Parts: sequence; C-alpha cells; structure tokens
Amino acid sequence: MGFDDQEWTATRAWVAKQLPAGRVVRDWTDLRGGWTSRMRRLGLDDGTDLVLRSFVKPFFRLHAPGLLSREAAVLTLLAPYDDIPTPLLHAVDPTGELADHPSLLMSLLPGSVRVAEDADLERRLDLLAGQLARIHAVVPERRPRTYQAWTSPERATTPGGPLWERAVDVIRREAPAYEGCFLHRDFHPGNVLFTGAGASGDLRVGGVVDWVETSWGPADLDVAHCSTAVALLYGAGYGSGFRARYEARGGRRLSRDQDHLYWLLLDALAYAPEAEKLAGPWRELGRTDLTPDVLGARLEAYVGGVLERYA
Repeated sequence: MGFDDQEWTATRAWVAKQLPAGRVVRDWTDLRGGWTSRMRRLGLDDGTDLVLRSFVKPFFRLHAPGLLSREAAVLTLLAPYDDIPTPLLHAVDPTGELADHPSLLMSLLPGSVRVAEDADLERRLDLLAGQLARIHAVVPERRPRTYQAWTSPERATTPGGPLWERAVDVIRREAPAYEGCFLHRDFHPGNVLFTGAGASGDLRVGGVVDWVETSWGPADLDVAHCSTAVALLYGAGYGSGFRARYEARGGRRLSRDQDHLYWLLLDALAYAPEAEKLAGPWRELGRTDLTPDVLGARLEAYVGGVLERYA
C-alpha cells in the first residue's frame, strides 16, 4: 500500500490544501520505528520535508480524535520552547473527516532514532535524561489530562512465578500521593531524534516526537517508562541507573523507596506482555539481537533488580 494508492486519494487532496501556495509533494518515504500509526516523510518540490502521521489500524483509528487533538494542542504549546525541539504543526484532521484516515501534518525534525549499543550510548542516555528534565519543567496554562495507568493488578499478564507475583502485589495499593507535572508519557529512545556524534562532540537531541499521550502526573512515571525501555534495549543495569542520570541533570524530586517502586513496576508490568511488540520497531532499526528470549530475560532481571533495591 503506497501513498499513490487510491485508498489515499482524499489524504493527498487534504495535504495539498495545507501546503504553501505553489508547492506540491514530489515524493514520499515511509518512516520506520513506530507501530501505532503510519508515518511518512513527504518531500516537497522546494526541497523541504514534512511528516504525515495517519492512524490506519482500527484500534488506534477509533481513539485517533483524542490522540491527534491532544498532540496538536501540545505541539502548539511547545512551539516557543527552544529547549524542547518538537515538530511544528501544519494541520490536523483528527476524525478523518477530510482525509482517508485521521491524520496530522507537521514539520520534519533533524536527526534520527538511535538505539544501537555503541560508543555514544552513555552520552545519549545522559542527553535523554536532561531532555526529560526540561520537559518536566514546562508549566502549561492549562493542564493536560491526568495520566492513565497502562496496567493494573487485575490486567497484568506475566510469565508467572514468585518474582512476578511479588511485583504485582506492589501495585495492589492505592497510587502514592504525588506532586504533578507535565509528562510526555511515552518518552523513550524510540521517540527521540539525535544529530551529530559523540566522537566529534556535537551529539545533540534534534527532536522529541509522539506527543499523543501527553498527561499530567508524577515525574516518576515518565522516568519509569524510559527506564523500562532502556533496560530492554541495553540491560537491566542501564534501566535501573536512569533515575540517577535524570536527577543529576536537574530533574524533579522523585518519590522514595516503596513509592518510587510502585511507579517503576506499574510501568514494567505494562511491558510484560508487550515487550515483543514494542521491540518490532527497534529490530527494524537494526537491533536484531532483541529476540523474545533476550527481552524476557532483561525485563525479568530489571524487575528483580528494582524489587531488591527499593522494596
């Protein structure tokens, strides 16, 4: 299925109406690294590029009005923030009223998603932590929606055994009290673009994308989400060490001990049945080593490690 197919006729017409006068789409390329929506890079005849996000899968199409409306509002909010590089909003059709699918058109940010285990890894993790701290410093005039938990003791699906039973027991309590802040809510290496290279000293965050889940809640939850992803990508030690990187770079005060453990496991348990699905885009980016066995072992090691540290 391509952008030239008949199924995309209305979308092409909608995009054409959003372009500057005299501009046309010259070519398009599918972008890799995501699974909730179809992402395309649209090359214009003047050499500039845009990105088109379209929700095609039935589940996400159903929820697209809320997701895309929220992302459009967040991109507008963050446009003045030079220290949080986000796409510029061009247009949004959250219900698919004009396009073939619910869609959002935005600018292309510089850089690329980098998930390799290479010499730049330590620097990239430091940059991730610093970027997350800057996101948490945003004080919007109007708060986004309150965060939604992505699992619960009743919904958690685990491999079974004493370790996982213990982990589920941790989240049976009421959510700890927290001081809320502005959350990306899906912040992880797959949603951050990097430019430059560590060897030359110019490695930078070029962009932060995928703002459809933006919420208001505890900073711990964003830290937890990125920590789990980092553990799956690079090993349990990197995941459990992400908190220290965040705190060292001016992040908000996080919960202590059992309260922090609650947020860590609320996120990690949501990954338990989803790790393989989430790793699909990472494998497309070259991480073919992330087999189901590797992911399962890393998640178990991470969960065991945080239980030992904070329980």
